[in-house]
Amino acid sequence: MTLAVCIPSSVVRETSNKREATRKLGLVARAAVVFRVDRLAVFPDRGAEGRWDAEFVATVLEYAATPPYLRKEVWDERDELDAVGVLPPLRVAGTGSGPESSESSREGIVTEVGPDGRVRVNCGLQHPISLVTPPEMEASEGERVTVRISSREPVRARITGESPPGFAVRRADLEAALDAPDAGVRIAASRLGERLSVARLGPLAGRIADDGATVAFGAPERGLPEVLDIDPATVADDTTASADGDHGGEGEADGGQPGGFDRWLDTIPNQGTETVRTEEALFATLACLNLR
Repeated sequence: MTLAVCIPSSVVRETSNKREATRKLGLVARAAVVFRVDRLAVFPDRGAEGRWDAEFVATVLEYAATPPYLRKEVWDERDELDAVGVLPPLRVAGTGSGPESSESSREGIVTEVGPDGRVRVNCGLQHPISLVTPPEMEASEGERVTVRISSREPVRARITGESPPGFAVRRADLEAALDAPDAGVRIAASRLGERLSVARLGPLAGRIADDGATVAFGAPERGLPEVLDIDPATVADDTTASADGDHGGEGEADGGQPGGFDRWLDTIPNQGTETVRTEEALFATLACLNLR
């Protein structure tokens, strides 16, 4: 089961300075970690980005997703990273923050390739460690790998084929993200969508638990209909028809709603503010979809 989140490159368009833009992206990263998002895709909203473009958004999120012990080795000085000191710590579960005796997964970077299938890996221990690469893997210098640590005194660890803990950042068109083989239930978060209720959540959450989901969000002052150039009335018409139907979506054709989504959902019904910020919508939406 894969959970993917898609945000537009215009997500920080209303911020007035780099520090505020970075802080906002830090909240996006926190939401992704809290709700175990596997993939965070930044899709283009060209012409509406303001001062901070897709390169800035993706770079800051990639930096935030990099474990602190690897950041110096992975990242050079870049203009986009001038304000990363305001990023909140992510403290990804399962990365060795618990008792030292517990087994944990950590992301590492290959610093040297040696003979006999051995490599040296920096994975946040006191020194890089020498490990054997799995038979199916050909590691190269600079490659990032997942290391499973079972003991630190003495060090016992192995390279695995697992994805690293936390989320991966991708730059992709929204259409490509929705067409991914593991996209699961494709959801558009919008106040124009059908109102999420207890009755609708049960079947939807069950389907997400089985198939995963890809959830897309809009930008400040630009909801998904504006970003995707979709007539808002069309969204309202289609979601009204869906709401009057089976309430669970199990009988609907995949991608049957505007933009290629399976669902347009209003996950904050009766919102008490004129607009909901993207980072707020992330927490509210993913909290609902996380229920079982």
